Amino acid sequence: MKYNRIFKGTFLKRPNRFIAYVNINGNEEVVHVKNTGRCRELLTNNATVLCEKSDNPNRKTQYDLVAVYKGDRLINMDSQAPNKVFYEYLQSGKFRDNLTYIKPEYKYGSSRIDFYCESNEEKFLIEVKGVTLENDGVVSFPDAPTERGIKHIEELIKAKEQGYNTVIAFVIQMDNVKYFTPNNVTHKAFGDALIKAYNSGVEILCLDCNVTENSLEIKDKVDYKL
Repeated sequence: MKYNRIFKGTFLKRPNRFIAYVNINGNEEVVHVKNTGRCRELLTNNATVLCEKSDNPNRKTQYDLVAVYKGDRLINMDSQAPNKVFYEYLQSGKFRDNLTYIKPEYKYGSSRIDFYCESNEEKFLIEVKGVTLENDGVVSFPDAPTERGIKHIEELIKAKEQGYNTVIAFVIQMDNVKYFTPNNVTHKAFGDALIKAYNSGVEILCLDCNVTENSLEIKDKVDYKL
């Protein structure tokens, strides 16, 4: 996926989950943050950020904050991006080369699962999680407690019992990482649910990305430790 009109800026402050103040070309702009997570380790004082300018001149916030430099590491933090690049990944045949049908936002049970796919022989339910939390090359999820994330895992376990091939895909919005692990310090219940899913036969797929200042693309599988 590509962004169209990217501007580099300096992060100033984030008064709430939805907006931040960024210095762009010498002007203090109010920008929309495309990630409602905490992201405290990313949006630090004077961090270099990348913002996409809207094509709509009437929009209240003209910019969306989509990526940030954490030192020399560029991290995409657009929470809509993981599903977009995973959809491209499915279409490319890199997940399975014989998919005949792909449906995003599939209603299953009491949840809406990110993707339902079919091949000639198999049916897949896939839940996608974006990963932006990194420490010394080790990446983790979640960065805040997520009961919704646990609910999705429980739905995948049920679907596995009913004969679906089920996958939880962690799209790591950066490259050059060591491995993925659940963030048990922040939400041990999610890590426990992930282990239960693994033991139930749910596939865990961890994928890093090629990240540039105006694009994001899934790159390779990454090891994980539960």
